[in-house]
Amino acid sequence: MTDDLYMQRCLELAAMGMGNVSPNPMVGCVIVNNGKIIGEGYHVKFGDAHAEVNAINSVCSAYGDQAAELLANATVYVSLEPCAHFGKTPPCADLLIRHQVKKVVIGNTDPFDGVNGKGIEKLKNAGIEVVTGILEQQCSRLNRRFFTRIALQRPYIILKWAETADGYFAPKNSLQQWISGALAKKLVHKWRTEEDAVLVGKQTALADNPRLSAREWEGKNPIRLLIDRKLEVSTGSHLYDNQTKTVIFNEIKTAVEGNVHFIQMEDMQHYLPQKIAFQLYLMDIASVIIEGGANILNQFISAGLWDEARVFTAAHTWNEGLAAPKIQVHVIEHLDLDKDKLTIYQNNHS
Repeated sequence: MTDDLYMQRCLELAAMGMGNVSPNPMVGCVIVNNGKIIGEGYHVKFGDAHAEVNAINSVCSAYGDQAAELLANATVYVSLEPCAHFGKTPPCADLLIRHQVKKVVIGNTDPFDGVNGKGIEKLKNAGIEVVTGILEQQCSRLNRRFFTRIALQRPYIILKWAETADGYFAPKNSLQQWISGALAKKLVHKWRTEEDAVLVGKQTALADNPRLSAREWEGKNPIRLLIDRKLEVSTGSHLYDNQTKTVIFNEIKTAVEGNVHFIQMEDMQHYLPQKIAFQLYLMDIASVIIEGGANILNQFISAGLWDEARVFTAAHTWNEGLAAPKIQVHVIEHLDLDKDKLTIYQNNHS
């Protein structure tokens, strides 16, 4: 088996932490001795043990007294550079040095200031052979939320909407009318479990009275974000139901009432996407899905503040209505979902 195959396994393990480790990166670790995998681990939950710790523990519990000798002749594969600093847990680089592993193979270096090459340097100084850059692009792609947050000081921003075959986003009369089908809805609920937060504007909240939860998929609910400048959305709406943390950006008050957090912002007519992106960064929100309405989506598109757009196109037409947002960028994926089509776009800066 090659380095690529073991790193691919690291990525599979890392992805199992999706939705539970933010704002930390997802990391997987595989320990190999003599061509055989003897231990595996991944970062399961924010604040808990890192991937390397879990992988070494799995070797110790499987091999007991033999573990020390096996680890001393092992190659450790890890999708992200082992940390070199004390955070919520001790440095993983120190752990690998303590167990005197022979070699460490790394996917990405960690851009975080507390690490950024320091983990690699520690390992090399301890006489451990280090190889970097294995499946680097795939490793970066998996942790695009983390890397965006570190590099751009804002969350990874996903735009999501559905449109009719003739390009309409909502009916003229502002009544709720579903465009996409049941399978698309289920997929959206899955996405919500994977991201930190989901955001809508006042119009969407008034027209749809959304719950913004992940009812049709197992996993955690995202933090709900509402842009409501003058606090016009009724406190009787689902967004005020205290089911999960809800943040309301407004121009009137800053307060905490139960699970609802009001954050006052000045002058929300200007540079709103930039203000919200920075506020979310300060709140340690590493990723957000913007689900509407058209006005909010268009503001983020105009500001160039987005990384991915996920657009459902239905088979049917309406002939009139509110036009869907338009983007002309790089398509990375097409999927058929029953009668709907899903197109995923990537912003060129990503």
